[in-house]
Amino acid sequence: MKTAASGNSGKDTYPFKIVKKDEGLRLNVMGDHQTIKLTGEDTDGKFTLVEQNNLPGTQIPMHFHENEAEIFKVESGEVIFSLPKKTFTLRAGEMIYLPPLTPHGFHVSGDSPARVSLSIYPSGIEGMFRELSALPEGPPDFARITEICGNYGVRFIM
Repeated sequence: MKTAASGNSGKDTYPFKIVKKDEGLRLNVMGDHQTIKLTGEDTDGKFTLVEQNNLPGTQIPMHFHENEAEIFKVESGEVIFSLPKKTFTLRAGEMIYLPPLTPHGFHVSGDSPARVSLSIYPSGIEGMFRELSALPEGPPDFARITEICGNYGVRFIM
């Protein structure tokens, strides 16, 4: 990891990483097209930053995270977030904060693709994303998906 020196001390004071527009780890996680821009390795475990680029109709079912808070910021397009008793349609420039244990799901609506910046606190869930993206193509194996997600404290609500 690169570091920057501060003042005249010559000591490394903070880690930094520059991520160019087309850089990052690209994954397809159950139809959610993600580019992981920053991992826990980059942020000393503090957070993970993901860019999602999805077509209309892309959806992730209702679930919750035991450990992570999430902030979804819609950069372009339109995304509907569903919570147990309320639904919110977010457009470019709008965001939603979801603390741990908040049941939620989302789907991309409208006629154009959606680009979303997703910040996850603390980091670690990127391991789950990697495991899910490595599953074989074809009909989803929900038992295996549930097992992988459960290992990371993510539970689906059926």
